[in-house]
Amino acid sequence: MKYDTIIFDFDYTLADATEGIVSSFNHAFNRLEIPGCDCESIRKTVGLSLDEAFVQLTGNKDKAVINSFKNLFREKADEVMSKNTVLFEDTVSTLQRLKCDGINTGIVTTKFHYRIIETLNTHGILDLVDVIVGGEDVKLPKPSPEGLLLAIDSLNAQSNGVLYVGDSVIDAKTALAASVDFAAVITGTTKENEFLKYPCVRILKNLSELFNQ
Repeated sequence: MKYDTIIFDFDYTLADATEGIVSSFNHAFNRLEIPGCDCESIRKTVGLSLDEAFVQLTGNKDKAVINSFKNLFREKADEVMSKNTVLFEDTVSTLQRLKCDGINTGIVTTKFHYRIIETLNTHGILDLVDVIVGGEDVKLPKPSPEGLLLAIDSLNAQSNGVLYVGDSVIDAKTALAASVDFAAVITGTTKENEFLKYPCVRILKNLSELFNQ
């Protein structure tokens, strides 16, 4: 492998947290007396910040309402998210192989840092990830390169040796903005043809294909 550092998005790249995400959205909507949304509509917002997801789903740009939504979402997410997050079948084996090969690993996500730690601890794999950058660690969410550049700097990595792996166009834009290579994985809601507009060194069906030559 030509890379010494591989950094991943989290939701729909390493894991499926649909149940917790949908539950948290609709809990907040219910408390705000906003009509709930169907699962697929909510899934398509994964990767956006909560602010952007709320606006996309409701059309409401009122900052006070958005802040109330975020607080209510987090209230429910603290209860349900980690225990309802399922790792993809090849997530653990992929991270284990990268660790054995001496490759630095990281996660850069809009999800909260503490939530990623909680989830990885739940599955007993926190030691397989060298750095985590969550939504509260940056001023600007993806596709700003801030989080990815912070992870790269934390690992003392060189950009030309870094691969960012993600499941969305937002991830592709983030890698492009950070000037690092990007591999798309089609385990989320984004179709293969949607990635063709962006520089992708690989389009993967799953994480295991990282090791295919």
